Amino acid sequence: MFEKKGIREELNSIDLSLEKNDNWENYSETNNILKKKNNLQNFLDLFEKNCRSFNDVAELIKLSNDDKNENLLKDLKDELIDLKNSLNKLYLETLMNGKADSKNVILEINSGAGGVESQDWVAMLFRMYSRWSESNGFKCEILDENIGEEAGYKSISIKIKGDNCYGWLKLENGVHRLVRISPFDSQSRRHTSFASVYCYPEVDNTIKIDVNEKELKVDTFRASGAGGQHVNKTDSAVRITHTPSKIVVQCQSSRSQHRNKSIAMELLKSKLFEMELAKEEEEGRKNRSEKSDISWGNQIRSYIMQPYTMVKDHRTKFEISDVNGFLDGKIKVILENQLIKLT
Repeated sequence: MFEKKGIREELNSIDLSLEKNDNWENYSETNNILKKKNNLQNFLDLFEKNCRSFNDVAELIKLSNDDKNENLLKDLKDELIDLKNSLNKLYLETLMNGKADSKNVILEINSGAGGVESQDWVAMLFRMYSRWSESNGFKCEILDENIGEEAGYKSISIKIKGDNCYGWLKLENGVHRLVRISPFDSQSRRHTSFASVYCYPEVDNTIKIDVNEKELKVDTFRASGAGGQHVNKTDSAVRITHTPSKIVVQCQSSRSQHRNKSIAMELLKSKLFEMELAKEEEEGRKNRSEKSDISWGNQIRSYIMQPYTMVKDHRTKFEISDVNGFLDGKIKVILENQLIKLT
C-alpha cells in the first residue's frame, strides 16, 4: 500500500535536487523542499518503526502460543490494535499528497432554498466546521459574512489554518441538506433546508497566481446588515468579477474598503488556484461559475433530525446515527471515509 506511493523514490529525487547548487539561491523554494523532505522522512521513519514493532509482536505471539500465556496474548492483541490505528493514520496521510492538500483552506457556505431556515442551517454548518477545527488544534477566522435578517447567515466565508486543512476538507464541496422540526415554525412542522459548501486552498507566498488587472471588474457598494454606522454609510464593500472565468467574489466584513478588497482578492486567487488544480487532476469538475442549484436532487449529504436521526453521505453511502454529535464537530469519521473511497 505504501510502496505504491513511491515515497522512497520521491525522497531520493528530493535529495538529488538539493545537491544542485542553483536550488540554494532561492531561499523560499529551498525551504519548501526541505520541509517536504522532513515530512516524507518522518513519515517513512514512523512507517518503518511500525514494521519493526509488528515483526516483534509476531515473534512474541509465537512464543506466547507455545507457553500458552493468555495474559501476554491479550497485551499483544492490544498492541496490534494500536499498530493498526497508527497505520490507518499514515494511510490517510498518503491520500493527502496533492499539490495543495497541505495548505490552509478557505470555506464558503451559502444558504439555498428554504429562506430563514437555510440561513440558520448555514450558521449550524459554520459551527460544525469551527468545532472540528478547534478539536484538531486548527485556527478558524471569519473572512466575510452576510448576516440573515432573522437568523443565521445568507453566506459566510472562513479560513481554517493548520496542516493538511485543505486535504481534509476538499471533498466537502457540494450541497448539504437538513431535515428537522423548524424552531421558526409556530406549528412545529418538519422543514427541509439546503446550503452549499465550497472549499478552496489558500494561496500563500509559495504559489504564484497572476491576475491581470484589466480582466477585473471592481465594484464598491454600501455594506448591508449589522456592522456599525461607518460600515452602513460608506461604500466600503467590494465586489470583484474576474471576466475570463466569470468568478465573482465580494467582501463587506471590514470598515476599510482597502481591507475588503484585499480579502476579496485572496478569495479570487484561491478560487482560480482551485480551478487549476481541478484541470491538472483531470477530475472533470465544473468551474465555480457553474455551481449546482442549492436545492433538491443535488445534495452530497443529508442531516436528518426528524422523524429519525441520521447523517448520510450520498456519495460513499456512509451513515451515522449521532447527528447531534456530528453537528457538534465530530465529523472525522466521515472525512476519513470519503478520503479513502473518493480519493
